[in-house]
Amino acid sequence: MSRIGKSPICISSKVKVVVDGSHVIVEGPLGKNEKTFDDSVIIKQVDDEICVCCRDENDKHSCMMHGTVRSIIDSMVAGVVNGYSKNLEISGVGFKVAMKGQNVLDLNLGYSHDILYTIPNGIKLEIDPSGTKVAVKGIDKKLVGQVAADIKRFYPVEPYKGKGVRIVGEFVRRKEGKKTA
Repeated sequence: MSRIGKSPICISSKVKVVVDGSHVIVEGPLGKNEKTFDDSVIIKQVDDEICVCCRDENDKHSCMMHGTVRSIIDSMVAGVVNGYSKNLEISGVGFKVAMKGQNVLDLNLGYSHDILYTIPNGIKLEIDPSGTKVAVKGIDKKLVGQVAADIKRFYPVEPYKGKGVRIVGEFVRRKEGKKTA
């Protein structure tokens, strides 16, 4: 049995949770988040706590999903109260980002053309006036991480000069350049 899965999820007074079988809806001050889980676990709401149990202790899949489902529901509750954010840093000569309209990000990353990235619903981007720092914010932890990874994938940091898009706090090993004889 999972150690993470055993502990119940405490719900604050700001959050409203509706559990309907394997479908969970979480509403809070920042928005609404809902997800349907596998039937291999039992999700119960008791007063101001949510408990996740294995449907069958002998089923390997059920035991694997026990802690995972509990962790996802916990991040859903935290997301509608506090939200999640990832900060990106863009370094390189002439590299910059700007918003083009309401939901299109225009990335100038040294290619012969600009890259246009459509921002999914539920994500808000804050861009520094210099155009080199981007904050990806939202209530869904998975979606925030996915959008940050998608933006980074257009030009990952290269190890020689350090140019590219990096997530703040990420370590990139630098390599020594070519030596002359």
